[in-house]
Amino acid sequence: MSQSTSSAHPLKETIGRYGVWSVGLRSEDPARRGEIAEAAAELEELGYGAAWLGGSSAARHAAPLLESTSRLVVGTSIQSIWQYDAEASATGFAEAESAHPGRFVLGLGVSHAKLADQYRRPYSALVAYLDALDAAGVPAGRRLLAALGPKMLELSRDRAAGAIPYLVTPEHTAEARETLGEGPLLAPEFGVVLEADPSRARALARDHLALYLSLPNYTNTFLRLGFTEADLTADGSDRLVDALYAWGDEDRIRNRINAFHEAGADHVALQVVNGGSRDALPLEAWRRLASLLA
Repeated sequence: MSQSTSSAHPLKETIGRYGVWSVGLRSEDPARRGEIAEAAAELEELGYGAAWLGGSSAARHAAPLLESTSRLVVGTSIQSIWQYDAEASATGFAEAESAHPGRFVLGLGVSHAKLADQYRRPYSALVAYLDALDAAGVPAGRRLLAALGPKMLELSRDRAAGAIPYLVTPEHTAEARETLGEGPLLAPEFGVVLEADPSRARALARDHLALYLSLPNYTNTFLRLGFTEADLTADGSDRLVDALYAWGDEDRIRNRINAFHEAGADHVALQVVNGGSRDALPLEAWRRLASLLA
């Protein structure tokens, strides 16, 4: 896979154009450490530039991936500011940075009211969290924010290395790039269904989308992008599903992914959506994607 050549931010030199996003790459089970390490080594060999630890992950989850690779960038996507306090985040960052300089990125987010009991004034809470990270010596250039709306994107520009928006479209990417400007890293996540049959592909995508249709941070973003309440009812309209997930033959999937780069993304974090357990490691699908994007 071709790598980014922009020098606007140092991360753009190392993170490449494509990465993988997976909940399965993080685990609290020591027995899975070897499996995850082997997967990370193969991802690097396949040409992916980054591995994104899905769910509310922490720096400690990055250790087996960093130890088994030499170039792969590993990031949290995301680490909830409600689940891990700033002191713990700074300690975890310092340990990863000491062992593997320049290869760990702290991806932070405010999560959702439905998922965090202490959720309150998320923007102000994130600003205070970033202040604490500054005081602890975590450089702004090594943290990214899961930004969707304009204020969070501005914060990503001013207090971080850039943004890692989740469940968005190329249209959102274009708007995000306009807000961020040329320099900051913009690395959206994008779901990929390696299925050509429309009914089967949309069914898999809808199964994945169901949780997010109950979270206002996402549905409000969809409405800002021009979708309607009708698109959000039941399990989501075909129009919404087709905008949020790539499916079809190889050319169609490749073109959908490339649309994010054309809209201003530096890197796209690809999440395989296949109906299986989110904790599984879809190795064959990652191989197919690498071949498709080569």
